Parts: sequence; structure tokens; C-alpha cells
Amino acid sequence: MRRIALVTLVVEDYDEAIRFYTEALGFRLVEDEPRPDGGRWVVVEPGGNGQGGGLLLAKAKDEAQRARVGDQAGGRVGFFLHTDDFARDHARMLAAGVRFLEEPRHEPYGSVAVFEDLYGNRWDLLQPVDD
Repeated sequence: MRRIALVTLVVEDYDEAIRFYTEALGFRLVEDEPRPDGGRWVVVEPGGNGQGGGLLLAKAKDEAQRARVGDQAGGRVGFFLHTDDFARDHARMLAAGVRFLEEPRHEPYGSVAVFEDLYGNRWDLLQPVDD
């Protein structure tokens, strides 16, 4: 086994999730195909290299899944978005309306700030010291 290709993120609406991840975070829409069950196969990824790490945006289908939207990691940071230019991406995301929960901080492992996606899932924007 070589890599994790996709991680499922349960969302309320495909189109609003696509807009957030592509416009606010700068991800690339990789796939958006209809499924026989009426759903869609929607994949976004932060880079354009196809080397994995994409998100499968899955629309919640029932109450149990809807209850997980925005709380997929139980209030913890559950997702980590690496950047090679923290200041650039932080400023771009702020301008796009992304809600940061803290001011940027500089730790021994890199520059980091926690932000929320459109549903409240917590993410780290992180520039590791070795990047």
C-alpha cells in the first residue's frame, strides 16, 4: 500500500461544498459525476498532481449522517492543509471569507492557524518547517 487516495467528508450540499473548497480554499474539482442512486461522486484536491490526499464530498443521506456534518472529528482539528507559503495562503483565505479561530502562530514544527470549513470542521493551515 502506497498512499491514502481519498477521505470522505460528509456535507449538506454538493454545490455549496464545491464552491467553498474550490473558491475559498483553492482546491481543484477533480470529479463530479452522477451516481445511479441519485447522488454524485465529487472529488476535490488541494494540489493538481493527482498524488492523493483528495476529499470525496458525500452528501448526507439520513439523520445519522446529517448529525456528523461539521463535527466529523468531534471538535478536534481533523484535517491538515499543508502550504509552502503560509502568509500568502492565510491572506488569500481570509480575503475569501474563511473563518480562522486563532491568530497565526509559529511553533517549532512550523507556522499554523486553525480554521473552520463551511460546516464547522476544524482544519490546520500549516507550513511545516521542512517545506
